[in-house]
Amino acid sequence: MKEKFKKISMNLYQMKNEETNIDIHVYLSDKLFNEFLEDESLRQLYNASMLKGVISPVVGMPDIHTGFGLPIGGGMATDWQEGVVSAGAVGMDINCGVRLITTRIPAEELTKERLRKILEIISEYVPSGVGKSSAVKAFRKIDLEAIASIGVSYFIDAGYGRKEDVLRIEDEGRIPFADAGCVPKSAKERADQLCTIGGGNHFIEIGRIGSVFDENIAEFFGLQKGFVYILIHTGSRGFGHQICTEFSKKMWDNQDKNKTFAPVKGLACAPIHSKDGIEYLGAMGTAANYAFCNRQLITYFVREAFLKVFKKDEKELGLDVLYDVAHNIAKKEMHGGKWLLVHRKGATRALPAGHPDNPQIYKKTGHPAVIPGSMGTASYVVIGLENNRATFNSVNHGAGRVMSRKRAKEEFTEKELLKQVENVFIASKDLKSLLDEAPLAYKDIDEVVNTLVDAKLTMPVAKLKPLAVLKGEGEES
Repeated sequence: MKEKFKKISMNLYQMKNEETNIDIHVYLSDKLFNEFLEDESLRQLYNASMLKGVISPVVGMPDIHTGFGLPIGGGMATDWQEGVVSAGAVGMDINCGVRLITTRIPAEELTKERLRKILEIISEYVPSGVGKSSAVKAFRKIDLEAIASIGVSYFIDAGYGRKEDVLRIEDEGRIPFADAGCVPKSAKERADQLCTIGGGNHFIEIGRIGSVFDENIAEFFGLQKGFVYILIHTGSRGFGHQICTEFSKKMWDNQDKNKTFAPVKGLACAPIHSKDGIEYLGAMGTAANYAFCNRQLITYFVREAFLKVFKKDEKELGLDVLYDVAHNIAKKEMHGGKWLLVHRKGATRALPAGHPDNPQIYKKTGHPAVIPGSMGTASYVVIGLENNRATFNSVNHGAGRVMSRKRAKEEFTEKELLKQVENVFIASKDLKSLLDEAPLAYKDIDEVVNTLVDAKLTMPVAKLKPLAVLKGEGEES
C-alpha cells in the first residue's frame, strides 16, 4: 500500500480511497516515510476511510504505528449527524494523556539525593505497574457519578489541588456527555486504579528545561531554561480498557442491526445517535474524566513530595500545571462550519491562537501541546498554527514505536538499556521489565516533532530533558 502514497507537499503524503472519495493523509519526513512506515498502519487508515460518515481526510501523524483498528498516531472525523463513533478508533486506554507541571526550582538545586527522595515519596502514594490499584483506600471505591458529572473539580473541591488547576486542563477536566450509567459492570469493577501510573509507556518524569525556541511564549508559559519540570503520563487504566473492550464487541455484534459495516473488529462502530453510540460516548466520557482525575491526584502527591524534600513555601517552588492534554478520545468539535466527532488515537489536540475553544488564559497564544519522548529522551512543548486545521487541529502524541515490545525485549539487555538512557535515573526495581521501553524501540523524537514544524503545522516552544523517570513495569492491559 505504501507505493500508492504520493508526496504532495512538505512532509505530506496522500492517497485517495476511490470507492469512498476520502483522502488519506500521512505526515512524515522522507526519512520516516522511507525507513519506519509500516504498511499495516496505512491499511488501517484505509479501513477507517470506509466507515459511514467519515469526513476527508483520514490522518496519520508522524508517530504512526500499527494499533487496534485505527493506528496509534491516527485521526478520523465523522459527521455529527450522519456519522459513526468507533471505540477502537479512540483506543484502549481512554484519555491516556500527559500533564506538564512547571517549577521555579533551578535544576542545580535538584541534587541526586533530593531526586531519589522525591521519587521515593511519590512511589508511596502512586503505585506503578500493570494491575495496581490505588494506594489510598479512599480512591479504590469512588463516586463514578461525581466523576462523570463534575470531573476534576470533584477532587479539587475535596482538597486535592488548586482551584486554578482546572483552568489548565483540556475541557477543564470534564467531558460534557459523560454518563456513569452507561459504564458496563465489568468496567466498574476495574475502577479501583485512581492515582496510579500503570505500565507500558506511562511514567512520571522529572527533568530540566533545555532549549527554548520562542522566548516570549516560553516566558508566558513559565518555561524557564535550566529550571525543573514534571511530566505525568498515564490514563484511565483498566477502567478505560474494559470500556473499549466491551463496546468494541457490542458494536461488532450489532453492526447488522445498526447498519454500520466495519472492515475489521478494531473499527467496529455505531451511529453516533444510536443506543450503542450514545452509551459508548457516555462511558467514554466517564473514563476520560477518570483519567483527568487520575493525573490530578498524582499531581497532588507530586507537589507533596517536593514540599517535603525542599521544605519551602509552595508559591516559592511553583509546581504550576501548565496544561493537561488527552490523547485517546472522541470529541464533538466544529470544523469548516460543521459539527464533527473527531477521533484522536495517539494524537493530541493543538488549537492555534485565537481559536474559541482555547482556555481563556491561552486565547492569544494557543494552548500548549505536550509531546513526550521515549524513556530517557527529550520531550517537547509546541503550539498549533493556523495550518493545523488540515489535521482537524491534531498533532502527534509522542515519538511512536519502531519496534514491537516482544522484539525489544529480545534485542536489548539491561546494560544496553542503561547505555541508551545515559545519565537519566530510572526508578524501577526491575530493569529487565522495562526493556520494551528502551529509547531505540522508538522513533527519533526530534525527527518526529520537526516533521510538523517543517510542514508549518506547529511551532516548537521548548525542549525538555529528563533527569529521572518513574516507570511502571509490564505491558498495559
